[in-house]
Amino acid sequence: MERCNQIWYAFGTMALLAVSALADDVVVLTEDNFEKEVGQDKGALVEFYAPWCGHCKKLAPEYEKLGSSFKKAKAVLIGKVDCDEHKGVCSKYGVSGYPTLQWFPKGSLEPKKYEGPRTAEALAEFVNNEGGSNVKIAAVTSSVVVLTADNFNDIVLDENKDVLVEFYAPWCGHCKNLAPIYEKVATAFKSGEDVVVANLEADKYRDLAEKYGVSGFPTLKFFPKGNKAGEEYEGGRDLDDFVAFINEKAGTSRDGKGQLTSKAGIVESLDALVKEFVAAGDDEKKAVFSRIEEEVEKLKGSTARHGKIYLKAARLVW
Repeated sequence: MERCNQIWYAFGTMALLAVSALADDVVVLTEDNFEKEVGQDKGALVEFYAPWCGHCKKLAPEYEKLGSSFKKAKAVLIGKVDCDEHKGVCSKYGVSGYPTLQWFPKGSLEPKKYEGPRTAEALAEFVNNEGGSNVKIAAVTSSVVVLTADNFNDIVLDENKDVLVEFYAPWCGHCKNLAPIYEKVATAFKSGEDVVVANLEADKYRDLAEKYGVSGFPTLKFFPKGNKAGEEYEGGRDLDDFVAFINEKAGTSRDGKGQLTSKAGIVESLDALVKEFVAAGDDEKKAVFSRIEEEVEKLKGSTARHGKIYLKAARLVW
């Protein structure tokens, strides 16, 4: 039992060395923390929204850009409240439509409604005027890989990559609604070497769109390592839906913020062999270890790296 615990401790420690967390630049406000964050020593701009609201989805990328720009501002907080989950907060501040944007001065819970344009630049100007700050909107680099006729084959048809592609048109309303969610999907997987989240402007590159049977927008296709003909993505279009799909198809283990989950690094075939290795007597361990090595040799991509961790863990306690 002691050896078993040593193996799993060694494996777990090494498997989590590469965990990286992605911070949300817009502060998520709830029933529990609203008055602890708002009305304190910072002025606060708060978006009251509903996840199903089309106007909220359209605002999302601009509001996230605003949050990124003000994240280091000492006198300003950029926050948001999900009114589906926290109806009490939204009711308390008279919210009857979405999105509603309200400014809470420093030390006050008496809000002023924002009625201006819903661009990051206009919101920043308002916040600077109200909060006495002087912050400029920061340029935000997208994590979505932009495909063209020149790089499509090199990226999408790479046998070492699992690639999700959105075929979109710039005038398409559904594409605009999907954009902030798709950006979060790309951000969640950007630190992985084997997964690419990309898009192609199908209006501009019609030959490629027609080649892959695209007739409406957005069309999402997944090109796994073993099937570069592509397969239609027919799942939901929320962040969690995309993340679950990619995890299942690509064998990854990430959550919506890009953090590794508790399943990260687990290879089922090696799990069984490790259990056998732990239970084996001293004379039998060499043979089982050889089988683990053989199994690791068969693995590809990120699972091959995970397999090497199993080998290291076994060696540590042998």
